Order: sequence, then structure tokens, then C-alpha cells
Amino acid sequence: MRVLQEMRRLAEGTPPERERLVDLLRAIAITAVVAGHWLAVHVQAAPGGDVRAGSVLEIVPWTRPLTWLFQVMPVFFLVGGYANAVSLTAHRDRGGDAAGWVLRRTDRLVRPTTVVLAVLTGSALAARALGADPGLVGTAVWAAGIPLWFLVAYLAVVVLTPLTHALHRRYGLAGPIVLTVLVGVGDAARLGLETPVAAEGNFLLAWLAIHQLGFAWQDGRLPARPGVGVPMAFAGLVVLVLLTVAGPYPISMVGLAGEEIQNTSPPTLALLALAATQTGLALSLRAPAARWLRRPRPWTVVVAVNSVIMTLFLWHMTAAVLGALALHRTGVLVFPPGSPAWLLMRLPWLAVLTLILGVLVLVFGPVERRAGPRPAPGAAAGAVAGVLAVLGLGGVLAGLLGVALTGPDAHGWPATTLIAYFTGAGILRFARWRSAGHGNA
Repeated sequence: MRVLQEMRRLAEGTPPERERLVDLLRAIAITAVVAGHWLAVHVQAAPGGDVRAGSVLEIVPWTRPLTWLFQVMPVFFLVGGYANAVSLTAHRDRGGDAAGWVLRRTDRLVRPTTVVLAVLTGSALAARALGADPGLVGTAVWAAGIPLWFLVAYLAVVVLTPLTHALHRRYGLAGPIVLTVLVGVGDAARLGLETPVAAEGNFLLAWLAIHQLGFAWQDGRLPARPGVGVPMAFAGLVVLVLLTVAGPYPISMVGLAGEEIQNTSPPTLALLALAATQTGLALSLRAPAARWLRRPRPWTVVVAVNSVIMTLFLWHMTAAVLGALALHRTGVLVFPPGSPAWLLMRLPWLAVLTLILGVLVLVFGPVERRAGPRPAPGAAAGAVAGVLAVLGLGGVLAGLLGVALTGPDAHGWPATTLIAYFTGAGILRFARWRSAGHGNA
């Protein structure tokens, strides 16, 4: 009840100039990600009582076009660009520096992530100590940590925002255009010259391009009106169809095992076409969405979802793991993927996972809502804080990259990966504490 009252208070206190569509899109995107992952998971009880898991997309081809609806990571980067531009501009206007902004902006990302990694690592060690099968524990930890790959790219984009926003202010829409061309060059080298390493840069370039579109939306260079959004969405959809149905890219917007080309690993022009379609739709719907979000009830729901957005994202695959362990002996998971009975059993599957995730949000949501020590808005953190931020974020990114690259057969994350992450997170915590006015005497 106290949390509900707090959400109502926050909703009522929303500044009139806030772009509420950004928050709505973020809430819709997280819901789509959670639902998409849960629907794509295929879990069955294997002989001997073990749990066997896979992806429905690999087994049932007709589900692959549905990823055009559920692959909404571009929306995260679009609204992230908008929100980061607003935040950085306000911080700069108050006299703040880049180091102070980065330390403030990454706090809400790193803090709940640290808790997830600590809990999953501790749980894996406890399970191993109690005699659990190392392979099963490794697979469970890998599955629960799937959402962490997203943070590698997003944290990198956030760290680069002071630079990329300055470039945007000077060059405008030329930025995402050039980045898109570079993604195309990487794709051409991978497809035509058979040099996959040439496209590795797309892991950053593609997400930067979408993030830059958020900058353009925020400052009006990409106006939020149907006259701009509808043609953009239509053009993006046409290009997407041409690249996938007639072109060399797979239809699935989620990577599948065994595919030579995947649209997310690394991101391709096809994924950018999907991003253009989603951006156009968002710009087109701005006016009716703004009117609807003036109503207290829907806006309060949006505020509530956004208050635990990272918690929902980081823990939803843990809920899937726990749900699989709870249901694998009940008969709910025994039907062939794609069959009518399997489709029907998706309902209790989703219901159980929603319940588990709700409990996880109740337990871990306060970690996200409670801000730790950090620089004040508009604070100039200084050169020392800048160096500490670089060191800390380097460790965090290295650790998250190690987690993302660890497969399900590795029996857990390497110790060096965890050491890098927690060391980096500790340095960031110290830098924020120091920049908040502690230890400067």
C-alpha cells in the first residue's frame, strides 16, 4: 500500500514538460521483452527427471516472423537517447561535467545489476555445495543471465553520450546516417568478403545509430508527428521486407543457433530497418499517447512500471528458470512445441512466471528505487572522478562482456569475469561516494 501511494505521489508530481511517451514506450518495451522471452522458452522434462530447455524459434519456423513484434531492444535505445539527451543537457546547464553525469546516470544501471550477479553467483555456489549437477547449475545460471548482454551495449552507449551528443549538436541527423552506412559496410564485408570480424564493430555502431535518433527526437530535428513518422515507418517496413524476404538476412530478429547470419549478433541493416519502423510508429503516435497519458490511472501504471524497469528486465529470466524447475514434473511442459495443447499450456506457464517475477520485484525492486551516494544534479565531479569512472566502467563492461560470452556448457561464469565486474562496481561506488561530498575534506 505504501508503494502504491508513493507511485501515485510521483505520478501527480510529474512536471508538465515531461515527454510521457518516452516512459510509455519504455514500459511497453520491457513488457514485450519479458513476454517474448517467456513465450520463446521451450522447457521439457527429459528422461530421468532432468530439465531440457531450448528455443521455440529453432523448432517451430512459423514463430520467427513474430520476433518483429517482440524484438524491441531498438525502442530501449531510442528512448534512452531521448532521456539521456534531456538529462545531460540539464546537467550541463547547471554547470556539471561529463564525469558527474556518467556517475549519476550509470548508478541505476549498475546497482541492481550488481545485486543480480551477486545473488546468482551465491545461489550457484550453494547449489554446487549441496550436490546439484554442475551442468544443470551452469545452464540455469546462463539462462538467468541472458538479459545481461543488453547492458554491455547500453552501458557503452551511455558512457559515450557526452561525446556523441556533442557530435549530434554539430552534425544532427548526419550522425545516424553515417553510422548506418558503417553498419552496411560491416554487413557487406561479412556477406560478400566472408570476413565476419569486419562486422564486429556493428555491436556498437548499430546501437549508437538508434541512440542518435533519440537525440534527434528530443531536440526536434526528428519531429514527433504523423507527417514524419508514417513515411519513416512505411519506408522502414519496406526495407525490412526486402532485406529479409528477398534479401540475404534471416526473418528472425532474434539469433538462432546454427544460423550463419544473425540479425542481433552482430546487429545488421535489417535490425536497423526494424528500428526505423518502430521509431516512425513512435513519432506518429505521440499526440494521442500524450492525451491518454494525461489520465491519472494509466500514467500511474506507467510510472510504477518504470520505477522497477531494470528489476523486471534483470530478473525475468530468473523467473523462467524457477518456473521451469517448479513445473517440469507437473505435465504442463510435456507437449510438442507449436501444438494446440502446447499453445494452451502457455497460459499457466505465463501465469506462474508472472507470479514468480512479482515476488522477485517485491524483494529486489527497492534496490532500484533507492538511490545510492552520487554527485548532485549539475555537480562537477572533477578529473579524479573521471579517472575512477573510466576504471570502474572498464571493469564493469569487461565483466559483463565475459558473462555475455560464457555459454551454457561452461558450468558458470569464470572467476576472472566476476572479479573484473565486482572490482569495477566497487570503484564506481567509491567514485560516486567521493563525488557526493564524502572524503573530500
